[in-house]
Amino acid sequence: GTVLNVSVSDHDRSDSLLLSWDEPEGGAKGYLLVLSSLGSGTLLQNVSAGPNTTSFWFHGLTPGTHYEIEVTATLACMDTTSQTITAQTSPSPVRNLSLSSGESSASLRAAWAHGHGRRDSYRLELWHSHSQSLVRNVSLPPGASTFLFDGLLAGSEYALKVSTLAGSSQASTSIHQWTAPSIPTQLRLSPVSSTSLVASWADATGAAWLHLELRNLLTQKVSTTLSARRGLTSYTFQHLHPGTQYWLGLSATAGSHTVVGPNATAWTYPLSPDNVTLSSAEEQNSLQACWSIPRGHRDFYLVTLREGEDSVPTRNISVGGDNDHITFHGLSPGQQYSVQVVVVAGPYRASAHSTAAWTEPQAPSGVSLSSQGSPHSLLASWEEATGEGYLLVLSLAEHPVKNSSLLRGVTSFTYKGLHPGTLYTFEVSTVAGPYTSSPRCISNWTYPLPLEQLTLSNGGHSTSLQASWTAVSSGSTGYTGTLWETKSQEQVRNVTVGSDWTNVTLENLVPGRQYTLEMAAMAGPYRSPVRSATDWTYPLAPAGVTLTNTRRPMGLSAFWDKAAGDVDQFHLQLYSKSHAAQRNTSVGPDTHNFTFLGLSPGTQYFLKVTVLAGPYRSSSHFATEWTYPLSLANVSVQPGRKPQELHVSWVESGGGRDHLVQLSVAESLSIIRNVSVPRGVSQLDLEGLVPGSRYRVEIISQAGPHRISSQTAIGYTVPLPPRSLSASPVSMARALAVHWETAPGQRDGYLLTVLEEGSSAPPRNLEAGKDSTNVTVPQLEPGTCYLVRIWAVAGPYRSLPKNITGCTVPAAPTNLSLTNPGSSSELYTSWNKPPGRRDHYQVTLYSLSTQSRIQVQTLSPDALNVTWTHLAAGSKFAVQVTAVKGSLEASSINITQWTYPMAPVNLTLSSPSASALVVSWAVVGQGAEGFVVDVHGAASGTPIGHTVLGGGARSHILRNLSPGTRYSVAVRATAGPFHASTPNLTHCTRECDALLA
Repeated sequence: GTVLNVSVSDHDRSDSLLLSWDEPEGGAKGYLLVLSSLGSGTLLQNVSAGPNTTSFWFHGLTPGTHYEIEVTATLACMDTTSQTITAQTSPSPVRNLSLSSGESSASLRAAWAHGHGRRDSYRLELWHSHSQSLVRNVSLPPGASTFLFDGLLAGSEYALKVSTLAGSSQASTSIHQWTAPSIPTQLRLSPVSSTSLVASWADATGAAWLHLELRNLLTQKVSTTLSARRGLTSYTFQHLHPGTQYWLGLSATAGSHTVVGPNATAWTYPLSPDNVTLSSAEEQNSLQACWSIPRGHRDFYLVTLREGEDSVPTRNISVGGDNDHITFHGLSPGQQYSVQVVVVAGPYRASAHSTAAWTEPQAPSGVSLSSQGSPHSLLASWEEATGEGYLLVLSLAEHPVKNSSLLRGVTSFTYKGLHPGTLYTFEVSTVAGPYTSSPRCISNWTYPLPLEQLTLSNGGHSTSLQASWTAVSSGSTGYTGTLWETKSQEQVRNVTVGSDWTNVTLENLVPGRQYTLEMAAMAGPYRSPVRSATDWTYPLAPAGVTLTNTRRPMGLSAFWDKAAGDVDQFHLQLYSKSHAAQRNTSVGPDTHNFTFLGLSPGTQYFLKVTVLAGPYRSSSHFATEWTYPLSLANVSVQPGRKPQELHVSWVESGGGRDHLVQLSVAESLSIIRNVSVPRGVSQLDLEGLVPGSRYRVEIISQAGPHRISSQTAIGYTVPLPPRSLSASPVSMARALAVHWETAPGQRDGYLLTVLEEGSSAPPRNLEAGKDSTNVTVPQLEPGTCYLVRIWAVAGPYRSLPKNITGCTVPAAPTNLSLTNPGSSSELYTSWNKPPGRRDHYQVTLYSLSTQSRIQVQTLSPDALNVTWTHLAAGSKFAVQVTAVKGSLEASSINITQWTYPMAPVNLTLSSPSASALVVSWAVVGQGAEGFVVDVHGAASGTPIGHTVLGGGARSHILRNLSPGTRYSVAVRATAGPFHASTPNLTHCTRECDALLA
């Protein structure tokens, strides 16, 4: 075979293929070129080429498509040689490629239109233009027309190359684009000095260029513009105006994108003022502040006037930025001031201070000079005046005695060592800085000396008091005094005497009243300090003292009449000769009675009433009375040791002489006993009473003329128990009938309890009237024994119990059955368990065949069945089950049943004649109720005869049979519904007798 070495190329043309081949050795007459679609085999072009041709262009092809080309060369002698080759056209590039900003500054979206023809896939290569690094290399399916590049750098230029792939060929298209710049954040503009501002920002890498513009907001002129490359984060603006507000704007640029960023404002620091001074103004209490205007701009001046050494702000005044002075009026006299001038520009301030200056002081006001009761000193005082201090001068008869200088803050000064009763003059002036005020003057006297050893005494008198004292050593012109009632503070009289008096008697006073005498020595217009003395006039004793019993068990009331005069209080003393302790109490002056409580009952008491006035007292005569005795407590009436006795006890409460015990029948209230008991006895036994009766007991206590009864106590004698108790079952009623006989005496009724034998359940309680002699206890368990107790009841008491045990009739078994288990010698008996209890079951089996009782069995109380064995076959039996509880019985109904019969034995057949068969058999045991003879034709099995015979039959003649015929015979023994058969036995009747002959 000749090889053509066919090859294909496209020479970068996507719609053409150049086919080339080698001319075969010996040449060729021509060539046939066939172009078909690869895969489907569809013929697309069929071209013939002449000899000497070794290449051919296929045009109008689809870009990126696989083709199959077959080249067939026609050789000499009509031979051909062929070669097939596959080729693929180059793909066409995408159209309308675009690259635009995406949803954020960190993304770019590529979009394109598909080129003509086919393709296998797209490959997208994204390059960062500045670093020339490949950022993304993405392969996409041939149907994709968009792609979003995210996670890019904001404000950066990228180049995208989109290649269309078809086999090993590709066609590419490129495009450039910038991502949108990101806006810098956290822009700040802050002052560095009075002529410079620093701008700073963050996140500046997202833009290629940053443009800054600084504008003076006062003149609205642009001060500085600046363009900075990527990465710059701060810039300082110099040579600005002090105290001026500037505006800074920022924008970001990347390629054709420009984004306006944030803006900020800030002030430069202002300059502080120079040459600040504070000096006196022309007006009084005024000061003027002055200063030099600093360079630059400002909003205003804030001038603060500060007062005192602590520089406390007192005035704040705002003035325009062009002013250079201000005057403060109405200031405090004698005060130190300073001024602070603050230049305000926006949020910033610059300040300067002045030296201190003073206003002229004023003299102090409220000046006083007092002795404060001292004969040797004077206290000078004044109200605080503003200044540095004070100048003080004390003069006697226009001659200075003492000069003093005091610092600010002191408002008083005490002069000591002065003469009593002397007139002094005091002057005070205020000092403030270089200034001293005019003085303030005042005069006053020192006090005289007081009198000594003043006393006041009643001397035992009820209507007078005597005062005495020691005269003063010097300076007294006389004595003056006032007598007061101490308690009411009412003035009684004034006393004035000469300097040579040392005592005075005060008459016509009220008894028992406290008086106070105040006296002083006189000198000039002043009295010496007052001396005082106090005492009481002697009180009068009370009259009409009585002591009365209040009929309260432990109380006595005292009464008395008030005598003339005053009383501080009454003191009451109560005592008894029978008790060592006494009662003392005090009551107010307006009280004329008092009740003593908590006294011993039944006791004689004595009372003395004493009047108290100050330290003095007067007592009355004695009064006496008895307290009521207490009624006896805890009176108790209990049954005695015998039913005919009562035991009475009580608790003595104290007092009294003896007790009277009264007994009465409760229903009639008539007293049947009176028993006197001495004090100290606390119990008594009363005999010969009626058992089971209700009695009333009352105990009367006596003390002096008084009597009192105890609370009534009710008691019962114990009743006698009933006699001849019996308990018997009520037939078939599940009950017990309880009977008894009445005992002598009384009772309220009977109490019965019924306790089931062997049970932990609580007993049943029943009650019966006092005249009852029987009661029926219903709803008991059958066949159960009960313990019955009975008491006679009187009030809360019971007699001794009487006990008896009684049993109920047991319940008879039910659903009794007697069944044959298929045996000729056994029967099975069963029953349902009846309610209640029983001691055992008695099961009796009767033979109806022999009319005799043949078996009796005693079974446990829980038994429910029994099997009878060794019975006669084919016999009829009857069974009865009896529940037994002690001597009580309850029987079920009788029920009957048969045992299976025994099949007959020794069956024999004989034919005495041609028409008869004789059947004979024997029995085992007692036989059966009857027999049945069944005859069948031996050949046909047809029933011939069925004969029922009595139980005594042992043979039977079958007649009217056919001669010479074989028969099958069986004999069945029957007993009730049961039967037992012999095996079938065959035999022939004889031939005709004539033939036999």
